[in-house]
Amino acid sequence: MKPARYQGTTWGALFVLAASVLWGTTGTAATFAPEVSPLAIGAAAMGFGGLLQAAIAARPMLAFSPSLRGNWATVGLGALAVALYPLAFYSSMHLAGVAVGTVVSIGSAPLASAVVERVVDKRPFTRRWTVGAVLGVSGAVLLCLAEGLAEAGNSGEARATGSAWESSAGIALGLLAGLTYALYSWAAHRLISTGLPSRAVMGTVFGVGGLMLMPVLAATGAPFLASPQNFAVGAYMAIVPMFAGYVLFGWGLARVRASTATTVSLAETVVAAVLAVVVVGERLPALAWVGAALITGSLFVLTLPVAPSRRRLMAEVGR
Repeated sequence: MKPARYQGTTWGALFVLAASVLWGTTGTAATFAPEVSPLAIGAAAMGFGGLLQAAIAARPMLAFSPSLRGNWATVGLGALAVALYPLAFYSSMHLAGVAVGTVVSIGSAPLASAVVERVVDKRPFTRRWTVGAVLGVSGAVLLCLAEGLAEAGNSGEARATGSAWESSAGIALGLLAGLTYALYSWAAHRLISTGLPSRAVMGTVFGVGGLMLMPVLAATGAPFLASPQNFAVGAYMAIVPMFAGYVLFGWGLARVRASTATTVSLAETVVAAVLAVVVVGERLPALAWVGAALITGSLFVLTLPVAPSRRRLMAEVGR
């Protein structure tokens, strides 16, 4: 498939949606390597995934290196956010629980992204994005509440994942993950908007971010070599959700705003919940499916083509 043939915001949203489906498999995949730390999981997935991005984009990166160096501040900010995001995201899930960590991280990203665009780019909040964000974040919150209640019912206590301090730290790390997700999405979109190809941008930002994660992997990644299953989990995380997923995400960012992309990526929470039921064997209450329906509704709001306004149609007819 040649993505240049698939233009328009609808295609952009669909590319991001496809990436979100791949990202939604990471939580289930990580359960097959329980002895690997969240720092190691994050460093391996995003680190090697970023280096693979750079490897396939070497030629456009070299061709556009003068422009990339001219935007070194934006590249550096995006790369730093890429390196911090997986460490904060997987640590948030480890401390606060998979449900709370995922929802806080992914659910806060659209709001953080819109604020970044409003402050830096002076872009107003559109009505369509507002409706989609409200639906999506509300659905994510319901998913979080439903899974939290299910865990409490199964364990007989309100918190089964650790102390109150761990929960607070997990939520704080989730907010950091949401902010860094918004920042590298904004940085990549801004670089692409200057005319740089998405492959060069994603390869540079994610490649530099991946290099930053290599020391973390060297310090924490020994359990990946302890068994073939652990190694397979690490390889899958790096190649499928992180490498292939972010290739799709880069195509999407070339066609939609960063705030729209981060909102569409709320689909990751739905995919994660469905896989938890189908693969892991968890049971989700009705409230969780209501949340999934709200997130699906937000995706329809954000991805369906916008009908031309009456004024625009009249203007075109009058030409």
